[in-house]
Amino acid sequence: MPTKEEIALELSNLERKVLPAVLKANSIPEIIKETGLIEIEILRALQWLTNKELIVLEKKEEQIYKIDSNGKLYLNRGLPEKRFLQELETKEKKISEFKQVAEDEINVCVGLLKRNNYINVKKERELTFSITKGGKDKLKKGFVEEDFLRRFPLADHNLTTEDKRIVEELLKRKSIILKDKKTEFYAKITELGKELLKDKKLLESKVSDKLTPEMIRTGSWKNTQLKTFDITSKVPRLNKGKKHFVNEAIEYIINIWLELGFEEIEGNQVQSAFWDLDALFVPQDHPARELQDTFYLENNSKLDSKMLQKVKKVHETGGDTGSKGWQAPYSEKIAQETLLRTHTTVVSAHTLTKLKKEDLPKKYFIVGKVFRNEVLDWKHLFEFHQVEGIVIDPEVNLVKLKGYLKEFFTKMGFTDVRIRPAHFPYTEPSAEIEAYNPIKKQWVEMGGCGIFRPEVTKTLLGFECPVLAWGLGMERIISTYYKINDLREIYKNDLEQLKTMKTFIK
Repeated sequence: MPTKEEIALELSNLERKVLPAVLKANSIPEIIKETGLIEIEILRALQWLTNKELIVLEKKEEQIYKIDSNGKLYLNRGLPEKRFLQELETKEKKISEFKQVAEDEINVCVGLLKRNNYINVKKERELTFSITKGGKDKLKKGFVEEDFLRRFPLADHNLTTEDKRIVEELLKRKSIILKDKKTEFYAKITELGKELLKDKKLLESKVSDKLTPEMIRTGSWKNTQLKTFDITSKVPRLNKGKKHFVNEAIEYIINIWLELGFEEIEGNQVQSAFWDLDALFVPQDHPARELQDTFYLENNSKLDSKMLQKVKKVHETGGDTGSKGWQAPYSEKIAQETLLRTHTTVVSAHTLTKLKKEDLPKKYFIVGKVFRNEVLDWKHLFEFHQVEGIVIDPEVNLVKLKGYLKEFFTKMGFTDVRIRPAHFPYTEPSAEIEAYNPIKKQWVEMGGCGIFRPEVTKTLLGFECPVLAWGLGMERIISTYYKINDLREIYKNDLEQLKTMKTFIK
């Protein structure tokens, strides 16, 4: 525990002025009067004194009401309902004849005035309005709401029952008044602070807040009592500019695959149904093609006729792949439909067509956006990132597929990962990857994997070769690290979340 003398040496000149003032005044305005300091200086001193436990700072929040943009306008021009009635004082008017009331104000005026029986409405070819006796009386008495607006800002505790009724009515209308919070700080001196104030000499002694070049040059620092600094005291958090945490995670994931010897590939987000689905041997009547699963665009795509015929043959009869195909007519019209890619596997399909036997073995990956017409919930988004990988190598098998995935998920911080059998149209065997979510306390599907079917590889490569493939949902993978239990929170653009989100480990 530091002594009074040691504490006194840590006090800045601002603190020395403010501490005695707290004995006489405890609110910010009162301390300003007592010390002559400006508000920011007092707030800074109070925070420092709180850190040293010389005062206790209490925060009191109160709801207040402020006048908004339309409210300021109506103070000058008058409320729109008042102007509406004034135009009807001499004669009835059609809705198109009003000059002092804006078009967007008329509906509000009609609703308010009709409800209080201040106007009559005739439904002819064009709505026509006339003022009633009650409306004329209202104009004479005046509108209490206008007088009320002149009293703003108002604290909640100052409102009468009638005031609260008016506030509720005005809050229903656009931009007349708004709710806000008023925060006030009150300082109370502690026993330690009182003990320090008993020895006036400690506070009256001259202390320098800083060491200047002039003091060093002249040597005057030797005879100057310098303020000491407590390096353990609390300081405000500084928010520096940084990348969005999703972008940091993407960079980290990219580095994992690069370190494992993979090459990065890219592709367009707008694709044809041919490349996104047909080339991957997805049947043309598959449920995933329906509007409830896929976002379709208007214009049709142009296709390479040679590749189109190869895929058509595989779909209808299996071609020379040893398969019987889907035994159904193939529609070139469906193949030409344009859509937002439903998976990054479409980029893998394009890549396979560019390879030759002498290029092998090859390993590729992509981290890219995909689009699904999903219902939003805690584990589904309609726009998300997929982590895609393919390995084209005559020597690969399921054991190596499991090895790649296990290595990746280990580097992503998962210890409990499992692979279980599944079905996908373009892989055989197929599997789903699941990881244990400790927040939700349940297994969560992370994506699919498998070995491409001959109907895919022989058609696109031109020869048979095992191709390992996987597609993983990135947002599901990173949510555990960030302790996010609802995927919708990842893209909510909450500034406080972005400021405090931890950096992805690199």
